[in-house]
Amino acid sequence: MKFLKNFLIVIAVLAIALVIVGFFLPKMVHVERSIVINASQDKVFQQVNSFEDYNSWSPWYKLDPEAKYEYSGPDSGVGAMMSWDSEDSQVGSGSQKIIESKYPSFVKYELFFGEDPNPGYASFELEELGAQKTKVTWNFDADFGDNIIGRYFGLMMDSMLGPSYEEGLESLKSEIEK
Repeated sequence: MKFLKNFLIVIAVLAIALVIVGFFLPKMVHVERSIVINASQDKVFQQVNSFEDYNSWSPWYKLDPEAKYEYSGPDSGVGAMMSWDSEDSQVGSGSQKIIESKYPSFVKYELFFGEDPNPGYASFELEELGAQKTKVTWNFDADFGDNIIGRYFGLMMDSMLGPSYEEGLESLKSEIEK
């Protein structure tokens, strides 16, 4: 009985410690990857400012080509929207909408995943390095606020999302340069 009491005290202390440590973890998470594409800034901008050909380079489409996609709003620019629904847990369901578009250098998406009411934000920054050379930086930002579990999850975000962004940028490069 004494062992059980001590065991429960240890578990309670650990749980309290995890919660306290969680409040000191960063609220914000940022993931960033870049690549240089041998194409004009305009050509790259047209690709990331629309969902029309998104699945031709999306790393998540490759995980589940059977996912269902719906498109709404304009064909490109602010208001263009794509939603998806997949049986594959790595793809899940959600939506993304272009909320900012500054020709020819910046596009920002607002993303919602599953039932989570808190958005994440992805953006593409395009820097012209030459007439046919563009540096593309793909960013992801999320604010976990007071969500302790989210803050712990945020610690792993770069290692979880980064490889997918690298794969997606390589596919984007291949798609544009073909």
